[in-house]
Amino acid sequence: MNFNVGIIGATGMVGQRFALLLENHPWFNVKVLAASPRSAGKTYREAVGSRWAFRDQPMPEKFADMVIMDATADIEKIASQVDFVFCAVDMKKDEIKALEEAYAKAECPVVSNNSANRFTPDVPMVVPEINPEHIEIIAAQRKRLGTKRGFIAVKSNCSLQSYVPALNPLMKDFGVDKAMVCTYQAISGAGKTFETMPQIIDNVIPYIGGEEEKSEQEPLKIWGHIEGDRIVSAITPHISAQCLRVPVSDGHTAAIFVKFDRKPTKEQILEAWKNFSGVPQQLGLPSAPKQFLHYFEENDRPQAKLDRMIENGMAVSIGRLREDIIFDYKFVCLSHNTLRGAAGGAVLMAELLAAKGYFD
Repeated sequence: MNFNVGIIGATGMVGQRFALLLENHPWFNVKVLAASPRSAGKTYREAVGSRWAFRDQPMPEKFADMVIMDATADIEKIASQVDFVFCAVDMKKDEIKALEEAYAKAECPVVSNNSANRFTPDVPMVVPEINPEHIEIIAAQRKRLGTKRGFIAVKSNCSLQSYVPALNPLMKDFGVDKAMVCTYQAISGAGKTFETMPQIIDNVIPYIGGEEEKSEQEPLKIWGHIEGDRIVSAITPHISAQCLRVPVSDGHTAAIFVKFDRKPTKEQILEAWKNFSGVPQQLGLPSAPKQFLHYFEENDRPQAKLDRMIENGMAVSIGRLREDIIFDYKFVCLSHNTLRGAAGGAVLMAELLAAKGYFD
């Protein structure tokens, strides 16, 4: 499999992460980097300059001298050079919606990291291990857009990538009635480093705009089902969320409390986590973790610093499973927010779409 791809929004933090992940990707060959008009015409190195966010990983040399194209003005030109694009732009929601649709209508599929199209009824929002079948809605979306190849597929918010995978394997056998979650989110989720967000040092900020609504509503779309030409969200479980920004560079931690329809034993929960795998593992997709969920017996794990990079940052770590006096159980989860949660999750979704023939 060999596909030419573009990164739209290549100069931002998630765009930079895409560049690192795609530098040596076995299937995807980066042909185009695009960004805003102020970056267009510059080389990638010039456009990013001192804003390169990854101290431990230099900008890939193979991209440094590529000339940035204009993400908005050059749509037709970009579409003619690539098989699909990854999109991670920093624009207003309605502008992003229009931009992604313009690429799709130019017969260029879009794998999006943006939130703008997450609740468009015929746009699949996919965590590849959980709801890969949702990509089948693409046929209906193409019909609406009047396209043969073009479509939009999105990944979900990074905050729920830690706890939704842990709840998922428990739902079928035990029924999750309600869950309460508190997420402790890294600054890279805001596209920041400690240099660019000094106010977070020695601080916790108890509000992240829009994040709590996403954390409560997006899982229901992921657990929903296709009905005709739309994805209908699930009605349960009921999720209540609080989201805090904490002084951590990478890795979103979540504390979860769960009430079941049929309360399992602790052993049954651990067994379900250990045995959980999905289509990416069955297909052996290049970015898929071999073991998706990792459980730690130690009381002080998982920790962002120690555990966020497990399986190249694509696995979810879980710990501290114990019974609760109000809910049935409580536990702690961790996922790498710019890998599993953002660019890595989008690359894995693109691998799924490629393996299923959606870019042919």
